[in-house]
Amino acid sequence: MSAWETLVAIVGLSLITAFTRAFFLYPDRDLPMPGWLRRGLRYAPLAALAAVIVPEVVMTQGHLIATFQDARLPATIAASAYYFSRRGILGTIVIGMAVFLPLRIGLGW
Repeated sequence: MSAWETLVAIVGLSLITAFTRAFFLYPDRDLPMPGWLRRGLRYAPLAALAAVIVPEVVMTQGHLIATFQDARLPATIAASAYYFSRRGILGTIVIGMAVFLPLRIGLGW
């Protein structure tokens, strides 16, 4: 592939990405959406986050973890407990890492 073709591909893909991401910003008025779709879209960010995080917690190299001696499990439990009790994102991250790092570095889990 020549430099010219690479440049055209990069510019083309950039334009397509910018157009599709800003598609809902173009109209002057709100797009009509049924209520069920509007309610469903409220859960899209949570579903996307779960789709990224859950496999990272319960899988290693494409397979489910085989032992409970994995630092990710206690860290996830501790972080979840903190979040559901306090609803603070920064504290959730700090608690999760405070449990994860000693187990991973100290015990070698």
